[in-house]
Amino acid sequence: MITQNKIEVALAAADQPVMVESAEQMQDALNEWLSCDVIGIDTEFVRERTWRADLGLVQLSDGKKVWLVDPLKTGPLQVLADLFENQAIVKVLHAPSEDLDVLLYTTDSVPDPMFDTQTACAMLGEPLQMGYHKTVEWLLGITVDKGETRSNWIKRPLRPAQLHYAALDVCLLPMMHRHLEAKLVELDRLEWLEEDCTRLLDKALTPAEPDHTWKRINGNGRLDGTSLAILQSLAKWRDEEAERRNLARGFVIRDNALMTIANQQPRSLEALSELDVWHPKPVQRHGPMIIATIDHILEQGISSDIPDLLLPRHRPMMHEMRKLVNGRASELSVEPALLASKRELESLILSPGNEPLSERFMGWRYDVITSELIALKNEYS
Repeated sequence: MITQNKIEVALAAADQPVMVESAEQMQDALNEWLSCDVIGIDTEFVRERTWRADLGLVQLSDGKKVWLVDPLKTGPLQVLADLFENQAIVKVLHAPSEDLDVLLYTTDSVPDPMFDTQTACAMLGEPLQMGYHKTVEWLLGITVDKGETRSNWIKRPLRPAQLHYAALDVCLLPMMHRHLEAKLVELDRLEWLEEDCTRLLDKALTPAEPDHTWKRINGNGRLDGTSLAILQSLAKWRDEEAERRNLARGFVIRDNALMTIANQQPRSLEALSELDVWHPKPVQRHGPMIIATIDHILEQGISSDIPDLLLPRHRPMMHEMRKLVNGRASELSVEPALLASKRELESLILSPGNEPLSERFMGWRYDVITSELIALKNEYS
């Protein structure tokens, strides 16, 4: 049970966080963390112009004490793997996808087992994307400061207000875990959360496929096969270039520029420049490669398979599937997208009957909604 006293203890810990600024202090803190059953974890990082997030702070709390680990002072963080991989300790995070990416990069590990408070709230009927501060307000009835959200976490020294904000982001997580876990057990949904958290960890540990990076570019479905082949090749090059230079994709070349180049298929530097989608310097630096790529695809007659799109004949099936999902979501008092999003339904409709189901449709969702969706699909086939 959550009591006012426990809340006050957690908030008091945020007022006096323990700074971890050396390898020796890290080892001392690790010994304390390894004695915990549950520990909250959060990170602060900067990722505006770079491919990789620059980690500025790692926050940890057992609900009574808060530690703020400064990676710019401690040096390598691989020692955190001892905590992350300890199966006896539940690691509590809120909306952890980006945290997992930066922690994996800096520690070669991810927090496992993990309890995602955002997903837990969604399984209790709250909005799918509910932020930490709204979650605290809903669950505990208190308001916490969010004034330092846009801080520069790499600049030193960190201000007291930043440190307090960072500590508040983690001090309540262990308490939130206990409360949310009890609610999930009551509704027999704890296994749902465990499964979805495992899926999040698996996704974090699975390297992105560079050949598929074009799928994130809006409008790719409007291209013909030749233009799509050009987009696929250039999008893969852009990812490789962005990672090599540690730049955000858009600082190499923007999505709309890639789409224009793929559509217009320029065959010379002059034609590329006339598209006016790129600054002159990168045109001179990378233009020859771009032109060579386009020439190769056109001369070899290379054409990519155009992704399937929903056709008018699919609309009745989609309507019935969404109606089914909305009805089941209403019965469970959850958002429909928790069961199946519109994009996931499109994928299910377009998938061949002999193709294995997406992992997203397996597990707890299979009995809750997938089996009926498949039966509905079969009716329309």
